[in-house]
Amino acid sequence: MTAGGILTLNAGSSSLKFAIYDASAELPLRLSGQVSDIGGSPRMKAKAGGETAADESWAGEAGLDAMLERLFAWLKSTGRAEGLAAVGHRIVHGGRDFRQATVLTPEVLTKLEALAPLAPLHQPFNLSGVAIAARHLPDALQVGVFDTAFHADQPDVARLYALPRDLIDEGVLAYGFHGLSYDYIAGALRQRDGERAGGRTIVLHLGSGVSLCAMDRGRSVATTMGFSALDGPPMSTRSGGLDPGVILHLLQAKGMDADAVSDLLYHRSGLLGLSGLSGDMVTLLKSDAPDARQALEVYVYRIAREIGSLAAALGGLDTLVFTAGVGENAAPIRERILALCGWLGVTVDAAANRAGAERISGPDSRVSVLVIPTDEEVVIARGVAACDRDR
Repeated sequence: MTAGGILTLNAGSSSLKFAIYDASAELPLRLSGQVSDIGGSPRMKAKAGGETAADESWAGEAGLDAMLERLFAWLKSTGRAEGLAAVGHRIVHGGRDFRQATVLTPEVLTKLEALAPLAPLHQPFNLSGVAIAARHLPDALQVGVFDTAFHADQPDVARLYALPRDLIDEGVLAYGFHGLSYDYIAGALRQRDGERAGGRTIVLHLGSGVSLCAMDRGRSVATTMGFSALDGPPMSTRSGGLDPGVILHLLQAKGMDADAVSDLLYHRSGLLGLSGLSGDMVTLLKSDAPDARQALEVYVYRIAREIGSLAAALGGLDTLVFTAGVGENAAPIRERILALCGWLGVTVDAAANRAGAERISGPDSRVSVLVIPTDEEVVIARGVAACDRDR
């Protein structure tokens, strides 16, 4: 393995997560942090060895590029950029070509840029991070680790749309996303259960983006996101799944162009659109406004419907796992979702759920219900290490 350290960058439209690992077999963590509320009042927090390494406002500068520049300036000023031999990047969309961690050559980056329209909230930001990291660390290996890769071996029946074959051949099919998160959870379940890995499992990745994944012994069988990161239950500002006729109506009857429809579905819909208040779960849970309550009802209902669909794809259900920001922290949302899953034999230990325990299912539950924090950064680091070994 390359000597030195591995920096991981997980860039999104409103946040930037980063970490530094020693480039040894165990990948010990040196530093972890996040820049939050990019575009609003950015704040950078970091920890090293369990202690606070930074907690400072980065207000006054806007956009991810500015935050990345400040991050690299901070890493250099604190000596943490020294010895970084590789940078691992979360790349949301790998298309059909990229199914494993890949060195980001100019040719590879050109192919990834062409996929940006399929993940407009993420792909441009991911690739911007690559360009800035390469400029600040020109001798470091730049590696992409892909959210779509975890789902690449799903059966065709789960990936194909009923469209003409020429469109399918061009790549119009269901890719699935949040793969780094699901990869981590699959590994955590293997640590708990060995190769069984939870058996027939549905993982609920509930964050600003929302998706569910059906896994059979840690392998992706079906997932709720498809061709883009819009499908599935409602999200913070994304619509989730729609009748395609709604899109035709917006284009034809409402006179909207493609850019306006894209802005509506990605930025002004979901919990924000339904509530008219916010896409933030904490804000909505505190609100007594009727539209805010209804937004949460729709959110919970649609997630429960997807659980039923994925349980059918698995032929039964052994394990449910909640993860990501809402899944890990919003006990009332977990309780509401599980209340709609009684037909699957799910019972809940209310005290354990309120306490945020790892196992929140009741003793008589036929389905094991777990809360497992995800760690996309270590999955990125593992991908870098594997890619380096294969060079």
